[in-house]
Amino acid sequence: MKLVLVFGPMAVGKMTVGQELEKITELKLFHNHMTIELLAPLLGFTPEMWALTNLFREKIFETVAKSNAYGLIFTYVWAFDQQADSDYVKKVCDIFEREGGEVFLVELEADMEERIERNKTPHRLEHKPSKRNVEQSEQRMRSAVEQHRLNSMDGEIVYKNYMKINNTNLSPEDVAERIRATFHL
Repeated sequence: MKLVLVFGPMAVGKMTVGQELEKITELKLFHNHMTIELLAPLLGFTPEMWALTNLFREKIFETVAKSNAYGLIFTYVWAFDQQADSDYVKKVCDIFEREGGEVFLVELEADMEERIERNKTPHRLEHKPSKRNVEQSEQRMRSAVEQHRLNSMDGEIVYKNYMKINNTNLSPEDVAERIRATFHL
């Protein structure tokens, strides 16, 4: 069992890279908006929605970790200035490692201008209805960058299976192939 955790700021390409990685491996993609888009229409972006989102994800992780599946790709926005986010990442990794699984961390970073353009793509908007108000979505991206540190500092992540990729000028296919080749997936 393998977990590939793809993280980085909003609109950096986590889901799209995950989709490409899914095509060239036996991994299945569980992008973070799969639970958000299920619950946000019912509860809005409330504390109750986030609590239920985390509960759903945890149960999915536990079930997949105990299964005979090859592995899972999960995407996440990790605020490095929030201890709760670091604790969450550790908790997710622990679920898989307890079951004998391997965990691979992939950090994506891209220039803000590129991320703003990616935020508007039909592909993104098709898979993430909550982002369809592009002006509001862009404002949330800008606010998040002002309020949080969404990429790690050099040397901050000390993990055996970790890589950081600046994908500003790379295709999702190229990034997925780098991940596959580096981690022998």
